[in-house]
Amino acid sequence: MPHGDITHIDIPVTDLDQAQRFYSELFGWQIAELPGFEGYPMWQAPNKISGGGLAPRGEGFTQPRSYVEVDSIDEALAKAEANGGRVLMAKAPISETSWWAIFEDPFGNHIGLYEGTTDTQAPEA
Repeated sequence: MPHGDITHIDIPVTDLDQAQRFYSELFGWQIAELPGFEGYPMWQAPNKISGGGLAPRGEGFTQPRSYVEVDSIDEALAKAEANGGRVLMAKAPISETSWWAIFEDPFGNHIGLYEGTTDTQAPEA
């Protein structure tokens, strides 16, 4: 996948069970909690390309947030700041091989960044 693509969309919700039923029925999304990501059900659209997560709504997270895949979160955050953006959450690990961060653009939009790979496959026995 070329970097710069939107790779993930988080949707803030107040009731995970209700949200899973709602989006599954409405759009036919497959929704499941993956090992290591309990309490964060992930959805996948029928096209098997689009996907994201259902996450608890909270202060600073009240609207869906898109994540853009980049080669380097550190470089992307530096460029965002140099162009009028503001770092809201510094680079943090998702797994041993993947990281995320959040910045605010000059217009007040919150954008997530993703770097690396996330292994969501169950280990082979």
